[in-house]
Amino acid sequence: MIAEFKRYIKEKVKLSEEDLELIRSVAVEKIVRRKQLLLQQGEVCRYKIFICKGLLRTYRTREDGSEHVMMFSPETWWATDPESLNNQTPSFYYIDALEDSEVLLWTKKDFAMLCAKIPALKSYSEKLISTNLNIGRQRIFSALSATPEEKYDEFVASYPNIFARIPLHMVASYLGVSLKTLSRIRQAQLKR
Repeated sequence: MIAEFKRYIKEKVKLSEEDLELIRSVAVEKIVRRKQLLLQQGEVCRYKIFICKGLLRTYRTREDGSEHVMMFSPETWWATDPESLNNQTPSFYYIDALEDSEVLLWTKKDFAMLCAKIPALKSYSEKLISTNLNIGRQRIFSALSATPEEKYDEFVASYPNIFARIPLHMVASYLGVSLKTLSRIRQAQLKR
């Protein structure tokens, strides 16, 4: 697992071998089975999660039990509930594995220590946060203004390598459309 992370981080940030070893020394390697929860609604989020292999999703449920997928996190993506992690408050979200997955975990305290000792990691972390804020704002704009077809096209562009790995009802949940609407859109796309 560490090898995948090292390949990823070396492409993003210039770090010394000592920095990489420090990051590795506080990382927790975890194998997560399909359908296993990494975070449950009501729990305090304890980790920043890096996905080495597999696929996670972050979602929230309504009182009627319906699920609303906020994001999918495939290989070389990060997952967490930043509000719960940073404020140490109960999460409104679930994070679970859609496939058997291999992840690296860092506690809030350990990641803060890494950022304090490795300025390049702190800078990269801030860049990721900014990027995620922009993605979130774009999703809100899309939810308010895009047609179902446009939402579908944006999904395929955002997640080109995982569409076949996700059940259609979860794609529909992410897009905020019914399964029937998603099926209609996909059929129309195939006819083009």
